[in-house]
Amino acid sequence: MPELTTEDAPASTGTSPCPPFEVLLYYLYFPIEDPEDYVEEHRALCEKLELRGRILVAREGINGTLSGRTEDTQRYREWMQAQPASSAITFKADPADGHAFRKLAIKARREIVTLGLPSEEDLDPNETTGRYLSPQEFYDAMQDPDAVILDARNDYESELGKFRNAICPEVANFREFPQWIRQHRDLLEGKRILTYCTGGIRCEKFSGFLVNEGFDNVSQLEGGIVTYGRDPAVQGKDFEGSCYVFDERISVPVNHVNPSVIAHCQHCGTPSERYRNCAYAPCNAQFFCCPACEESFGKFCRTSCRDQAAEISSPDGGGQ
Repeated sequence: MPELTTEDAPASTGTSPCPPFEVLLYYLYFPIEDPEDYVEEHRALCEKLELRGRILVAREGINGTLSGRTEDTQRYREWMQAQPASSAITFKADPADGHAFRKLAIKARREIVTLGLPSEEDLDPNETTGRYLSPQEFYDAMQDPDAVILDARNDYESELGKFRNAICPEVANFREFPQWIRQHRDLLEGKRILTYCTGGIRCEKFSGFLVNEGFDNVSQLEGGIVTYGRDPAVQGKDFEGSCYVFDERISVPVNHVNPSVIAHCQHCGTPSERYRNCAYAPCNAQFFCCPACEESFGKFCRTSCRDQAAEISSPDGGGQ
């Protein structure tokens, strides 16, 4: 691995564009000999450029999302693409008015997305993965009555938005997918399987897992939902709701043709995409809540949480 040095980061070029900030989403499967060393040297580069966000590093590659001033995110992109090992990396960039993260966190992990397979079953997406489909190809494939559209994200993500007619497994964590697939093979046998996720990284492994499980017609949306929404041909058509993202924006729009809202306020059922965290700290569950219910009920996901919070805050409660 080439040494990461902030002095080698390309100099800023041109005038500062507007808006002044940018949010990057990216990943690449490539061998990293010493993840811990990569983390520390990468941290120095990001701190030098005053970037914030989350980056996971493993022997199998890198998975990150960052925010920063556009001139600095551009320098980061140019540096990553200038290194032979990571030259194939692709960035998805959204303009922003400010940082989408409060701090910078870079960590070494066993996997950059945790499918949690035993080491003997683990796979390399560079060797085994599903067929890539462009947004237009994915849209066309969804029209096939024999196709199964399979969401490869967690259940709280699909509650906010999903493709029309997609199967959205009730899983709270990516590592639960292998068991779910093995328990629901009957839904997929003999079908054309179309998988998708936010930016493409989870499908790289998930589609490869499906191939290893014996499914012989597996495809994945290249670049994920984010790329699908930006594609000038499909413009996010037939994606219902919004796309959940793991930063302070919470969601981003996808469908610019026939948009809709599929999420509903947990209290009154009104269509709402307003995510809130339960104000009862031991719960802290994320839920949808419309402005009216937040005003009348408070930021609580259920009555029991509100009651317990009131008990703790009362003069006679929660003291011991």
